[in-house]
Parts: sequence; structure tokens; C-alpha cells
Amino acid sequence: MTDNVIQRQPALVRVFAKVLSYVFHPLFIPTYIFIWMVSRFPYEFIGLEGHELTLREISVFMTTAFFPAFTVFLLWKLGFAKSMHLRYQKERIIPYIATMIFYWWMWYLSRNFTDQAAALKFFYFGIFLATVPGLILNNFVKISMHAMGMGGAVAAIILTCLLYQNNFGLDIAVVTLIAGVVCTARMALSEHSLFEINLGFVVGVLCQIIGYLIMV
Repeated sequence: MTDNVIQRQPALVRVFAKVLSYVFHPLFIPTYIFIWMVSRFPYEFIGLEGHELTLREISVFMTTAFFPAFTVFLLWKLGFAKSMHLRYQKERIIPYIATMIFYWWMWYLSRNFTDQAAALKFFYFGIFLATVPGLILNNFVKISMHAMGMGGAVAAIILTCLLYQNNFGLDIAVVTLIAGVVCTARMALSEHSLFEINLGFVVGVLCQIIGYLIMV
């Protein structure tokens, strides 16, 4: 039935939705947020210049994106998942646990970093927290990881602006628009219901708020 729903969508819509799903995959969100903070608050990264900053960006990508994705790849090759898309809830259990560990490690390391934005501490803690309700709720409903990631991104940018008392209204508008388009794309591909999308977005937002209240 899902395939029939997808086939009713125009080919261009399906292609665009798939591209958006890949470009704004939840595993890429931490790297995007890090790059955004570097561009908007360079004075917070005064201890990182040139080669060192590049290495830090690579480190963030490897820890929050590559290693979790590689875990999924191994599960697929070992036969524990039918594909890397993780369309079934049971297939998502181990990836959630693996991602939880990697995100916790990123947050644990960031607590001692004095050469990066302080906002990253609550952001890393927030994405770590999000994996907990994500794993629990996954037993009952196929909560949208994309919506969770985009909700976290929107909340992180808004909270970072509040923390530094900067008014980057355009940035907030853009990330909110992207979040809406990405969530719509997931529905267009019939990957999630509206409830699963909304649930994921709310979880992403709330976990960032909790991270902010605890860490700041």
C-alpha cells in the first residue's frame, strides 16, 4: 500500500523528497549546526584556526555521522536490517543505541572544550537526550528521525541566539522553512504519518530545551 501511495506522487516530487531526505539526514544535523556556529560566532572558536578547525569539523562529522552510519551499514551487511533505510521499527533499535553512545561521547568530550562555542555543550547534550525517548517510543510508533533532527536544529538555533543575545531572524526563518519542507518530504514518500512527524519534531525541540536548561 505504501508503494502505491508513493507511486501516486509525481516523479519530480519523489526525487526532490528523496534528495532532501539525504541532504538533511538527521546524522548530518550536528555537523551543520557546528558549521553554522563557526560562521556566526567565530570569536567562540578563537582557539581553533585553519587546520585545527578543519580537524574539529571532521571529528564532529566522524563521531556524529560516519560511525553511526557505519553501524547501520554493518547491520545491513550482516543481515540484521533489510536496507540502510531502516524502514522497520525493530531494525532501528541497535542504531538508536549506537547513536546514543556516540552522541554521549561527543557531549562528554565537549564539556572540557574551551576553544568552541559554549552553546555546543547544550546542543550535544540535547541530541544525546533525544535518542532516549526516540528509542523508547520506537517500541510503540515509528517516530520520525528526520523530524526529530530538524526539530532539534530549529530549537538549537533559536536557543543559541537567545544565549548570545543575537537576532539572527533570517537564520531562524530559513531553518524553520527547511524543517517544514523536510517533514513534508517524509510524508510525501509515505515514510511516516503526520502523528509520527509531529511527535519527532516535538521530541527534538523539547530535548534541546531540556539540554539548554541543564547545561547553561
